[in-house]
Amino acid sequence: MATNSLIDLKSLSPKFQDLYAKAKDFVENDCIPAEKVFAAQMGQNENRWKIIPPVLEELKTKARSLGLWNLFLGRDYGTFGAGLTNVEYGLIAELTGRSSLAPEAMNCSAPDTGNMEVFAKYGTKAQQERWLKPLLNGKIRSAFAMTEPAVASSDATNIETNIRREGNEYVINGRKWWISGAGDPRCAVYLVMGKSDPDNSNRHKQQSLVIVPADTPGIDVVRPMQVFGFDDAPEGHCEIVFKDVRVPVENIILGEGRGFEVIQGRLGPGRIHHCMRCIGKAERALELMLARVTDPSKRTFGKSLSEHGTIVADIANSRIEIDQSRFLVLSAARKIDQVGAKGAKKEISMAKIAVPNMLLTVVDRAMQAHGAAGISQDTPLAGFFVRARTLRYADGPDEVHRNQLGNNELRRAAEIVERMKMQKAKSDALVAKL
Repeated sequence: MATNSLIDLKSLSPKFQDLYAKAKDFVENDCIPAEKVFAAQMGQNENRWKIIPPVLEELKTKARSLGLWNLFLGRDYGTFGAGLTNVEYGLIAELTGRSSLAPEAMNCSAPDTGNMEVFAKYGTKAQQERWLKPLLNGKIRSAFAMTEPAVASSDATNIETNIRREGNEYVINGRKWWISGAGDPRCAVYLVMGKSDPDNSNRHKQQSLVIVPADTPGIDVVRPMQVFGFDDAPEGHCEIVFKDVRVPVENIILGEGRGFEVIQGRLGPGRIHHCMRCIGKAERALELMLARVTDPSKRTFGKSLSEHGTIVADIANSRIEIDQSRFLVLSAARKIDQVGAKGAKKEISMAKIAVPNMLLTVVDRAMQAHGAAGISQDTPLAGFFVRARTLRYADGPDEVHRNQLGNNELRRAAEIVERMKMQKAKSDALVAKL
């Protein structure tokens, strides 16, 4: 792994340094070697959605014994988490990104992380006792149901799922898709976004977020969606129909009309977590490329691959782009630590745009260096590429973040024009004296 030159790790807390060293060893010497075991233990056909490979529970047990557990919950979450800063957890998240098994092994995988943040930040004591505690213990999993096939869900105000109150219950009707984790047999609860007040003149007060136990009557998991042919079993990304699903009114999160507020509070740090895991994947992709091009058995036109100028240039560009992205994400993490997620919107958006695109490029170079093996199941590169492409949609598509960034920049235009006018006037006055 490359040396991080932006932050001196020794300047961070002793607790972080201990956890970082343990996480690095755990990912490299336990999680990565277990990846092929996980694949071999996967169920076949329909059993892909019923069997959780035993090696995962073994990894979880070891991670917890090492204290590598729920590290994503920072100082704002009190006793629920490890008390790390966003910068500190970001550096550990980079390590976990190197292996597909590490995030869940350390109970730090999406969508559970975001859902646990919701329960910890907005849940009642009863909601925390029923749902947060088993999630923190890694005993159940969860899903977040927002995206819908009938509307452009990148604008969350478009959501059409209906949440209607009848007496002491909410009745939910709607169709969702790309609901990550819904295929997992351990998925016990959904957080469902819908409209409880569609006629409210404030479009951001129309939505509510409700807790729906996964065994509630009226829920139909229609199918797992495929991402470039990957079904991501046993978790999956499912299409779900909610038909006259009834839950008690105490299952509302924070209150009616506050769903948009909750999901905005859920997204900021989570986007940084995704980005840092992407950087871990990019580092591993580059390492795979370096091993490939220096393999003495891989020679073309009388030279090793590493002696070709295009390969050398690709390696250099990947190194530059990975480090640029890391610095951008750590800058966003530091800003969140200093002023909170709301004050770091610009930095978060820049990272969310730049990092998945960087990962796509770095992985593509590594795949090219591997030849046909690079797009096969024999390396993790194809999976990395698919996840990177997916992240260009997840938690807000690139276009939404670019629009926000561009409009923020445009707000500076009036001040810039006035300054330029002043400078021109002074310049004209100086020239007139010549």
